[in-house]
Amino acid sequence: MTRLARGQSPHALFITCSDSRVIPSLITGARPGELFELRTAGNAVPRYHVEREPSGEAATLEYAVSVLQVPDIVVCGHSHCGAVGARVRGEDLSAVPAVAGWLGSQLPDDLSELGEDGSGAAVAAAVQRHVQEQLERLRGYPCVAQRLETGQLRLHGWFYAVDTGLVLAHQPSVDAFLPL
Repeated sequence: MTRLARGQSPHALFITCSDSRVIPSLITGARPGELFELRTAGNAVPRYHVEREPSGEAATLEYAVSVLQVPDIVVCGHSHCGAVGARVRGEDLSAVPAVAGWLGSQLPDDLSELGEDGSGAAVAAAVQRHVQEQLERLRGYPCVAQRLETGQLRLHGWFYAVDTGLVLAHQPSVDAFLPL
């Protein structure tokens, strides 16, 4: 633990959902100090806007990329996601206005088209589409774009199956999520 007290040099920024069933160190086998974590409802990354008030998510991302110089960013969605599932099923979230506002502003509008039946498979497909959207949003951050351009940063999209522990990684060459 003395080494950890001297500073941090994480291997990756791991962006995932706040869901208590998603445990980044369990999924990756990481030890303390190896992951810099950003957890948000629905593993959402706000779009980059210069004129917008800074957010905790943007500050965490900028710190990981610019100060800690992480070489990898993983966006990890998961099965049984309540946030994405609510959007897919068109649930009434008026009783939780902050949740409704966050999901309405951060999750892609087309998710409901992917899962009209609201089944587990439909939610999984919507989560995977959502992960890809978050990777695109990350590319809009100047600090990310600069390090991607110089080859100093890699982006990864993952899907974690809560019920089986299986991790799928997006493979751009075939545009599919395949076992890691």
